[in-house]
Amino acid sequence: MSTALPPWPYPRWIAHRGAGKLAPENTMAAFRLGAQYGWRMFETDAKLSSDGVVFLMHDSHLERTTNGHGVAGDLPWGQLAQLDAGGWHSRQYAGEPLPTLENVARWCLANHYHLNIEIKPTPGTALETGRAVAQLAARLWQSQAVAPLLSSFQPEALQGARKAAPQLPRALLVDAFADGSGDAALAQAASLGCCALVLNHALWNAALVTRAHAAGLRCVSYTPNDEWAAQRLIDLGTDAVITDRVELFSPAA
Repeated sequence: MSTALPPWPYPRWIAHRGAGKLAPENTMAAFRLGAQYGWRMFETDAKLSSDGVVFLMHDSHLERTTNGHGVAGDLPWGQLAQLDAGGWHSRQYAGEPLPTLENVARWCLANHYHLNIEIKPTPGTALETGRAVAQLAARLWQSQAVAPLLSSFQPEALQGARKAAPQLPRALLVDAFADGSGDAALAQAASLGCCALVLNHALWNAALVTRAHAAGLRCVSYTPNDEWAAQRLIDLGTDAVITDRVELFSPAA
């Protein structure tokens, strides 16, 4: 017996980490550039500073995308806020700071943009990070008709988010199937009360889309960056595509 699909109030096209690779990922500069290309929904990564501030960054370590060193979550926000998160990308963006989730949330709300917040905890802090991200998102979006989508590869992070703000929509991220079929991923997403399953785009096929929809799960993909790959997903009937290629695809399509 099929389960009714949950509402999907989001655009089909989602810009990965703000503007993909055209600007330093997870910075306000990236979100602004993505918006200049006409994108209306953005994916970003959120983690906790040592003093409990939710900020945007993908890696656990600082070296790749800032001029800092060590584990990002080990530092207080006052130190993280001083880092250069743009110079690694290009001289144009030198001095770009790390933003807090509240920074980007208020920008999205002011401009009527949607947000997919991937909970990206420092190892060992999944439950705490999920809880903090959900509490903050619930407060910031409390009067809004459309809430942000919270996603994570970490079931424990989604459990923390669910406990803190059960009304917010959640999605399970999966990069590979341990069982080869996707049955375990479908079951886990359902057990976590998710509205969507976000898969490495190569994992989707027609049968899996049908099974996911029948289970009441929306189908989302990351990060197809070629036209043929994105078109394959559209033809399969998936619901949304997260991509780096903000300059290639038309988000109005």
